[in-house]
Amino acid sequence: MTTNSGGPPPLKGSANGGATANGTAHSRAMPVTPAAPAPRGKRRPVIVALALALAIAGALGASWLVGAAGDRITVVALARDVPYGTVLTREDLTLTDVAVDAGVRVVPADDVGAIVGQFSASDLVAGSLLASGQVTGALPPGEGEELIGLSVPANRVPAGGLRARDRLLLVDTPSADADPPTRSPASFEVSVVRVGAPDLNGVSVVDVVAPTGDGPAVAVRAATGRFTLVVQPRGGR
Repeated sequence: MTTNSGGPPPLKGSANGGATANGTAHSRAMPVTPAAPAPRGKRRPVIVALALALAIAGALGASWLVGAAGDRITVVALARDVPYGTVLTREDLTLTDVAVDAGVRVVPADDVGAIVGQFSASDLVAGSLLASGQVTGALPPGEGEELIGLSVPANRVPAGGLRARDRLLLVDTPSADADPPTRSPASFEVSVVRVGAPDLNGVSVVDVVAPTGDGPAVAVRAATGRFTLVVQPRGGR
């Protein structure tokens, strides 16, 4: 029979772990696999095409702006409001650089001297570009013309209104309680010079010119109010 020398029995270990001589347990560290990098997303063809289209559009827009800036010309504009019939002075005018279509009628800066001293043919608004048709060398009436003012109620003005240079036929009308005429009424050809703003009752003063000799007959109709206006084509008489 064998006896133990009194020392502690040897400790048994295992393949995966065991105890150390001082009795503490330990475990073997597991190997760590490095994380694989996340795959990069593929760019969709639609997004790529859209980005290219935006880049091209931006380039074209910049090119257009550069071209438009190169086509700017210096023209005459209004520095302040100028009422109808006013003699234009240099202080009424200013110069500005603009890009305009070929069909827009403007006054080149070189012609500003020729504008000074002419009359405004309509009410001119500050900041607007001046057109050659807005000035005139002489106010109506001209040679062979007579100027008459017509008080025109709102119900005798066409819905589209009246403008300077409109050609009208002023037609004689009977009194309100008379029967319609059996014969062709008297009529007179006139041209609109200026249309005043309506008053509180809606009545506008319309300046017209009539051929010399027709002025008195037109003035009589204007005084009695017995007339109506017929708008004619703007072409020649």
